[in-house]
Amino acid sequence: MVSARRSFEGALPIAALERLGGALANTDGEARYELDFGRDEFGTAYLDVRVQAPLSLICQRTLEPFVLPVTVDSRLGLIKHEREESALPPGSEPLLIADDGKLSLADVIEDELLLVLPLVPVNPDSTLPDQVVASPPGESSGGEVRSDNPFAILRELKK
Repeated sequence: MVSARRSFEGALPIAALERLGGALANTDGEARYELDFGRDEFGTAYLDVRVQAPLSLICQRTLEPFVLPVTVDSRLGLIKHEREESALPPGSEPLLIADDGKLSLADVIEDELLLVLPLVPVNPDSTLPDQVVASPPGESSGGEVRSDNPFAILRELKK
């Protein structure tokens, strides 16, 4: 693939990506991808991965599902041994391939999508519910702010 500078493009159903599906609210939709194999000016074999996918996540602020459109654009340096990682040019992430040279492109796409998942998904269009934002009963909202200083008792002891 590298020598022939092969390119692939297409769509992969998100439901076919089992590891990714476990982190999603649902597996509707498809991931559109473009993959390009080649060698850079240093002779290093690479795989350019570009993926666009709508991922359905659960907002941790509102606990409601939302769709997060993600885009992946990365260059993976193809290496056979971990010691080759240091020779990769800047901007390339290492991708360890098997001794037989085979590579599952669906697994590569799934790995890249897993890497862009947010640690704590929050819908950018969400707002906190009124119950959370409202002031507790008994507090006045007339601009009077009461600050309980935990060190106030120490000040009294010092006198």
